[in-house]
Amino acid sequence: MELLCRKMKSVAEAEETLEEQRCLESWEESFPLEENEHFNKLQVNTLQSDIQVPTNVYNKDPGILNGVYMSEALNDVFVDNFQKDPTLTWQYFGSATGFFRLYPGIAWTPDENGVVTFDCRNRNWYIQAATSPKDIIIVVDVSGSMKGLRLTIAKHTINTILDTLGENDFVNVIAAASLGQGSLCNQAIMLITDGAMEDYEEVFQEFNWPERRVRVFTYLIGREVTFADTVKWIACNNKGYYTHVSTLADVQENVMEYLHVLSRPMVINHDHDIIWTEAYMDSALFNTQAQSLLLMTSVAMPVFSKKKETLSHGILLGVVGTDVPLRELMRLAPRYKLGVHGYAFLNTNNGYILSHPDLRPLYKEGKKLKPKPNYNSVDLAEVEWEDTDETLRTAMVKGETGTLSLDVRATVEKGTPFSLGMVLTRGHGEYIFLGNVSVKEGLNDLMQPDVSIANEWTYCETDIDPHHRKLTQLQAVFRYLTGKEPDLECDEELLRQTLFDAVVTAPMEAYWTAMMLNPSG
Repeated sequence: MELLCRKMKSVAEAEETLEEQRCLESWEESFPLEENEHFNKLQVNTLQSDIQVPTNVYNKDPGILNGVYMSEALNDVFVDNFQKDPTLTWQYFGSATGFFRLYPGIAWTPDENGVVTFDCRNRNWYIQAATSPKDIIIVVDVSGSMKGLRLTIAKHTINTILDTLGENDFVNVIAAASLGQGSLCNQAIMLITDGAMEDYEEVFQEFNWPERRVRVFTYLIGREVTFADTVKWIACNNKGYYTHVSTLADVQENVMEYLHVLSRPMVINHDHDIIWTEAYMDSALFNTQAQSLLLMTSVAMPVFSKKKETLSHGILLGVVGTDVPLRELMRLAPRYKLGVHGYAFLNTNNGYILSHPDLRPLYKEGKKLKPKPNYNSVDLAEVEWEDTDETLRTAMVKGETGTLSLDVRATVEKGTPFSLGMVLTRGHGEYIFLGNVSVKEGLNDLMQPDVSIANEWTYCETDIDPHHRKLTQLQAVFRYLTGKEPDLECDEELLRQTLFDAVVTAPMEAYWTAMMLNPSG
């Protein structure tokens, strides 16, 4: 799809600029904001990006300041991307050090406590782009010494680790003896303990050395560091990372370190994989409930350090990405060709629905709409009937043997994990009614003040040429059909049907008026 390719190209250009950037730019003091309908009527600055630093990160740290200056070159890239493709929404760069560059710039709104807790490194797009799919086993020490605050910190650490996992990851919180298929990419063990009496060298030597295919990350819980050397040895000798978590406040920052370690093979191998996230609703950037309940997906890719002296270390600079509202993707489906009861839907490579008429992601609590807990993990089978008998499933449940041939549908779209499906009523398309009206007659009825066309439909592409971007769809149709804008790309079939409908429905106004004036007649 051309639209998706444009999004990925914008992200790639931003990533390339960051990796090549070496110069410093000047700082602009003025930062005017204007309401912009394209960005959900938020006050934004389409000429500048801005920087947000989470409250728990020191904003004067040299690493933060250097990263901000280094990423200043992204501003021109973001502006240029938006001029080339005005369907783009938010563009951003999330740094591994914690700062977040967002275009267009906005005024960040603190919470009720007066702080901005948003941390880009906790977002799905950052986590998925920074690492490959993972197999994780979380081993928790539940010995007698793990009580009280230590156990509370351990539980919080586990929950924080689980929050960093996505739908392509596999996880277990117990060390079981059974085998199963995982992601077969990154494999790791998370050891959460308040101390280790021995280093288990014999175990690692038998099962993990010398290849060290499974990384071991250790989290030492509590203020005491009596067995810190042993816990650190386990991590360092298994290509992992050692972290000391002494308080609850340390958990979030320390847990995220494992992502940067798992990203090292991608950096060294120059794997700039583009990822697309599942559908989500974002409340971090928006001030109103209506704005935050918009379903969207993000496309992102990692940014690596290309300095020769650090190339072998595998340093992740951050993640660059952009948001894509799902309503923009659904505009790709030719709705007028699907019929009255036809529809289109989107799903991910894991079978989860992105967009579907029967996807109801919200529920009402009092007067407020809220997202359902599993709104982005609704399986296709829950909203679509099976189109074949469950012959295979029935045979397997009964323990029968034999062979069976099945028809399999596969997406042909490259570069995204999404599939677009279209549903048509039986017999739709066998017969086509072609209306025959002149352009002059059709425009005369279409341009009446009481006539409007569907704003969400695309009659003419107004996003390609900058001169056409301020035109409404109705204005674009008129200028194209009257020959004033012959370069516009318009759907000829849709225009013919629209003109025909305008002509045949024109007498309806007089009929309705007569009915209103003479209801008894």
